[in-house]
Amino acid sequence: MKIQEVIVVEGRDDTAKIKLAVDADTIETNGSAINANIYKQIRHAKEKRGVIVFTDPDYPGERLRRLIDEHVPGCKHAFLPKKKAIGKNGLGIEHASVKDIQAALSQVHELVDQSESLDWQTYLLQYGLIGGPKAKERRQKLGERLNIGYSNGKQLGKRLTMFQINPEEFEKAMEEIIEEETN
Repeated sequence: MKIQEVIVVEGRDDTAKIKLAVDADTIETNGSAINANIYKQIRHAKEKRGVIVFTDPDYPGERLRRLIDEHVPGCKHAFLPKKKAIGKNGLGIEHASVKDIQAALSQVHELVDQSESLDWQTYLLQYGLIGGPKAKERRQKLGERLNIGYSNGKQLGKRLTMFQINPEEFEKAMEEIIEEETN
């Protein structure tokens, strides 16, 4: 599998694992120690070939993802569910299987302007994604099913809008999740 875009990862181990899974170039941020030079590289890569941000499914990885979006808007994003990134020595892209990395990179999302966003609050309440006993678990399952990563109740609506998830896609995923819970 050849990837045209440059993949932004956190470190050398991530690059090594990605190169086992796909034919691609990477930019390493050296964890959250990202600096102006790295932003410049990412900006240049985005202009020339496009960029896919593929960070670890943890707090530092999500923070890094937000920082890159702030400094280099318009990057694409790939997500790996936390349960597929757990290894003996921690959590990260480097612990994922080649198959899971290929799957994540084949389902890339592009961020969009949120100025004309749908008000997701009603949907989130209706499907028990905020304020309910199963809310966190349902948000995790929804993030995995839609390949948008996990987000808390406050951020979920923004993330659904950012990744252009439409109400039909959302409802179909939630109905499948609720059906799994009842079986």
